[in-house]
Amino acid sequence: MNTYFIKLTEPNKNLVDVFNRWENDPTLIPLTRPNQNKSELECQRIITIENLFQRLEHVHIYLIYLDDQLIGEMNFMVDPSHLYKKEPGTAWIGITIGEPEGRGKGIGYVAIKYLEEQIKKEGLKRIELGVFEFNKQAEKLYQKLGYKEIGRITDFTYWQDKLWTDIRMEKCLGDNLN
Repeated sequence: MNTYFIKLTEPNKNLVDVFNRWENDPTLIPLTRPNQNKSELECQRIITIENLFQRLEHVHIYLIYLDDQLIGEMNFMVDPSHLYKKEPGTAWIGITIGEPEGRGKGIGYVAIKYLEEQIKKEGLKRIELGVFEFNKQAEKLYQKLGYKEIGRITDFTYWQDKLWTDIRMEKCLGDNLN
């Protein structure tokens, strides 16, 4: 099993098609984007190549490959407005393992470690993320990687006929990564 990562610099139509498939996958939607109600949860979103180019202006995106198959993406942005703790020099991270073949194999762990290295190379000292309270697998992964809970935002996302909390977590990057 060979996992590797490539920084996205030049989006193409094939990649846009894959991102659209992941963005509208009913099994991924509740895990990857907040929804305020049932209609938002069921809403289809279309990403264009122009959207992806615009996103690259403020988001560092890395493609995740297993052997030679694209299975996911991870990203970070610096000091976005939705940080729980407004500390300058903070990276906000996200990860999506879009293909079922990539899930449950420890790829998320390896991918986040790689992303942390890239963030550290950018000179950033802190990482923050949000994980929906029902996503116990992701929460355990982040805890294993040394992330600590810093707060909760209640009634943040809709899934299974109710509103759920967003758990905000942080990790400070010292001279050596855990």
